[in-house]
Amino acid sequence: MAFTPLHDRVLVRRVESDEKTAGGLIIPDSAKEKPAEGEVVSVGAGGRDDAGNRVALDVSAGDKVLFGKWSGTEITVDGEELLIMKESDIMGIIA
Repeated sequence: MAFTPLHDRVLVRRVESDEKTAGGLIIPDSAKEKPAEGEVVSVGAGGRDDAGNRVALDVSAGDKVLFGKWSGTEITVDGEELLIMKESDIMGIIA
């Protein structure tokens, strides 16, 4: 199934964090926090300004981004859990 976000929405794949601490302890799944870092899978065409002109998004597919801990809505596409969120929920692009 192909999925394309509309307007200023962005589809993001979470980047999994390390399963060990710096001291070598393994962190169980129940104690892990959801990562707030991800990779943009696809983006919408952009929102519209007051004059009706299309405003392009600042992120593009393949960008690594940082977003809020509780941002977005979880969806499943082809058996993979992804997040869909507004571009404004993204805090920045990781270089």
